[in-house]
Amino acid sequence: MSAKHGFALLGTLQATLIFTIMILMVPLPRIAGEFGLGPSELLFLSAAYGLSFSGLLLLGGRLTDRHGGRRMLLLGLTVFAAGSAAAALAPGFTALVAVRFAQGVGAALTAPAAMALVRTLFPAPDAYGRAMATWGGLSVLGATAGSLLSGVMTAWVSWRWAFAVPVVVALAGLVLAPRLLPADAPRDGVPPPLDLRGAVTATAGITAASYGLVATGEHPWTSSAVLVPLAAGLLLLTAFAIVERRANEPLLPPGFLAERRRATALAAIMVTAAGTALTFFLLSLYFQQVHGWTPLRTSAAFVPYAAALVGSGRAAGPLIKRYGARAVTAGGLAVGAAGLLLLAGLDLGSPYATGLLPGLLLLPAGAGPAFAGATVLATGSVPRRQTGLAAGVMNTAMELGPTIGLAALMSVAATRSTPVSGYAAAFAAAGTAYALTAVTAAIALRPRPAPITPNPPPEPLPLPLPLPEPLAPRELSS
Repeated sequence: MSAKHGFALLGTLQATLIFTIMILMVPLPRIAGEFGLGPSELLFLSAAYGLSFSGLLLLGGRLTDRHGGRRMLLLGLTVFAAGSAAAALAPGFTALVAVRFAQGVGAALTAPAAMALVRTLFPAPDAYGRAMATWGGLSVLGATAGSLLSGVMTAWVSWRWAFAVPVVVALAGLVLAPRLLPADAPRDGVPPPLDLRGAVTATAGITAASYGLVATGEHPWTSSAVLVPLAAGLLLLTAFAIVERRANEPLLPPGFLAERRRATALAAIMVTAAGTALTFFLLSLYFQQVHGWTPLRTSAAFVPYAAALVGSGRAAGPLIKRYGARAVTAGGLAVGAAGLLLLAGLDLGSPYATGLLPGLLLLPAGAGPAFAGATVLATGSVPRRQTGLAAGVMNTAMELGPTIGLAALMSVAATRSTPVSGYAAAFAAAGTAYALTAVTAAIALRPRPAPITPNPPPEPLPLPLPLPEPLAPRELSS
């Protein structure tokens, strides 16, 4: 069993989980025509997988810490493969949403388990840090591949064939995992009881609040369709915080998110994920609905984005080693901000080569290193027994970023008179968020100077010995 081969398998699985988030982005207009869907239904369909994925990740992380990485990986892949196969055969909107939820359940079990197994494969801190730098880039690369491949499948065959990729990868994982990944270590004694109250309130709270945000795609923020689920979600998350303070074995230990490096890194992951998701969502609609491009041509428009992402992802590890994760995270966000602000110049007649391509190159050039640096910061100081928890929290941030970001930024877009001017406003808001997060990361992650302790007072010098009295003259003469 080789750690290199095991990591290749786990990295492929992680990229596929994120790939599946974006699998419907390019064919959304085609699905809308096939099922007769409106804008809010499209937004909900694009978010269904992420709702269950993000809502259950904390539970998935704790189950990994409790029962072992390989065991939970196999269970998650089984659910994920079944949901993916059912999605390819879904007869309508309701069925497709339901099986996308099922896919998210499998992903929420798989993602924390995969990251915990990376820690097992690379127990040395330096090796684990290098692995995590690569891991962060895999996520955004998977998202890009999902958009590209789904467009090709939609143009050549059908959008349904894009689901063949997660099915094949999940089945390969089920076959190869027992051969390439270490068995779970035996557990000493009876494991502590699972925090079921925390699991229920966290899952329900995240899902309800996310649903309320998705509903803003069709309803105003002041409507009951938005306020009721948002209020319910906030109440449930408040109840979750109370439950966690009283639990003997909390699902999310109080203070876990308060650590400065971890909190800032998670914010960077959320913002970066939101910006990349927004770019694919808006430009897929812009190319196809405004300019009438085919799904294949739309996918081709993102090829330079993918190439820049691969290049920046390969450079992220050496950059982190040379300059540190803090500098790479802040610098990546700043470069990504420049790319989004260039895309904010979008209008009806924007030429691709000079109007859009510069932004499509700068955004991934910054997003890849930002993801990699933030991943290292979020996981570097976590005790080994909480690896699953850290993986769950990090992936939750990655999933909530697009959900919250799309809802908030599409609300910005809705304030403009035309769709294209709204797209430009959303890009401008996303670029501003990137820039502010870059400044926050640069300041909040500065190493704190060591406390200066006052020098102790000097030891008193010993008193000089008394000098002998001078001899009298007659004593000298004698």
